[in-house]
Amino acid sequence: MAKFYSIQIKDIYKETRDCSVITFQIPNELVSEFQYKQGQYLTLKASIEGLDVRRSYSLSSSPVENIWQVAVKKINGGLFSTFVNDTLKKGDVLEIMPPNGFFNVPVNLKTPKNYIFFAAGSGITPILSILKTHLALEPNSTFKLFYLNRSVKTIIFKEEIEQLKNKYFDRFEIFHFLTKESRNIELLNGRFTKEKLRVITSKIIDVPSVDECFICGPKEMIFLIRDELVTAGLDKENVHYELFTSSITDEDKLRIQRIVEHKATGTDVTIIDGGKEFHFVMEDEYDTVLDAALAAGADLPFACKGGVCSTCKCMVIEGEVEMKVNYALDAHEVARGLVLSCQAVPTTDKVVVDFGY
Repeated sequence: MAKFYSIQIKDIYKETRDCSVITFQIPNELVSEFQYKQGQYLTLKASIEGLDVRRSYSLSSSPVENIWQVAVKKINGGLFSTFVNDTLKKGDVLEIMPPNGFFNVPVNLKTPKNYIFFAAGSGITPILSILKTHLALEPNSTFKLFYLNRSVKTIIFKEEIEQLKNKYFDRFEIFHFLTKESRNIELLNGRFTKEKLRVITSKIIDVPSVDECFICGPKEMIFLIRDELVTAGLDKENVHYELFTSSITDEDKLRIQRIVEHKATGTDVTIIDGGKEFHFVMEDEYDTVLDAALAAGADLPFACKGGVCSTCKCMVIEGEVEMKVNYALDAHEVARGLVLSCQAVPTTDKVVVDFGY
């Protein structure tokens, strides 16, 4: 069951011209329910123009601060982001799902570690949460942040990042990359490229000493950085990434077409959620388990429906499905039978999935 709570906006302010930061007033009785780990996200829900609109936004705050804060960047044509930036105000109420997500590693209180971070634009939000947490709780660990933006004015959380740099000057370094403003250092002008990453991995980062790498931004940037770091010698298992949006490539389209063409007809689906079962038969007009279940009246957790956020994750207990795209689950999770229900196309006559697994 999709569990949302009505939460009041404690504060909302403009961080940049097109980015609003929301602080939520979590009631005392819900504090334990809303405890979170650095790098996790909140799924927000609102009725906008008569539509039930849901979006996931990473917490930019840290658990050590005991606050709940997200940043929402306005996107052209974005229904929810426009609502937040143009209409939402202090004292308003949003429906919120408790924190979720796995974009983190445990805090290591004893062993010093070397962390590197790459972020672009609003991709800084979960990165900032992770940075603040590990900086505060790992006094002997070191950190380098490579942050890409259009211009100085568009840098989200610029002042807060500078404050962290000043506070932890001996352990935290920041490198700002700008695409629309020129810097004296050529390396810092423009987007990340193979050539720049090779300079970074040979001159700025000591790859063999890196313990964890976190990347958040556009898909193309993430995979470019990941591949170059792995080529430079970093273990792929230590590269963690999170996408905010997905872009469907021509290759994706061909694969999706093949999967849909092999979809089973009239699949008998059983949804297990909270110990209760919900049965229905897939109608031809729906491809995925989530869409068909919602149409049949099931109340299930979901947010992006793009294979990115993992809010709709479930485990296949019986039968088989194929995912159109998957940007949220790693190979270990897939091997365990976990799937994204928003991307899961049944390929057998019967499918049983468990959202509690």
